[in-house]
Amino acid sequence: MENQTIEKPQTAKQSFWELVRFAILALVIVIPIRVFIAEPFVVSGSSMVPTFENGNYLIVDKISYRLENPERDDVIVFRYPNDPTKFFIKRIIGLPNETVDISGSTVIIINNENPKGFILNEPYVKNISENTTHFELKNDEYFVMGDNRSGSSDSRLWGAVKRNLLIGRAFLQLLPINKISILPGNYKQSQ
Repeated sequence: MENQTIEKPQTAKQSFWELVRFAILALVIVIPIRVFIAEPFVVSGSSMVPTFENGNYLIVDKISYRLENPERDDVIVFRYPNDPTKFFIKRIIGLPNETVDISGSTVIIINNENPKGFILNEPYVKNISENTTHFELKNDEYFVMGDNRSGSSDSRLWGAVKRNLLIGRAFLQLLPINKISILPGNYKQSQ
């Protein structure tokens, strides 16, 4: 024969304190993750089309750049240099101590390994832009551009982004559901 137990119904006061304990536990877990490890962002605007569209939901990895340096072609979220309360999403084109030369839609990178320069292969860019830019980066600066070159406000207009303004790289795309992916927009140059 089985023993049966009967639980006494919780009082309103017990239910309230249980809810408070749950909320505190949730905050202790969620806040450090959001502050130090990952943070959600919603894409606003068309500067990264076709890679990302308005309303796409992303999770940004905030810890990688504490352990390693950002790389060319990483899709990053950063604080806008002219108004750090705003967040932008762009692709890293130029790395610290490099020179970026843009002529039309051709981007040439000059660095120690390639003193004569090399042309970036950018299959993610689907439209042509007419620019002429020469930019020399300092040791803590990154040159960023949107994939929608003719519709992006980026380093061509307002200059480089300092390392301390980088939030992290796009790690997960969760919306729209048919485009769920890890490291969305990921592309690596072959030289």
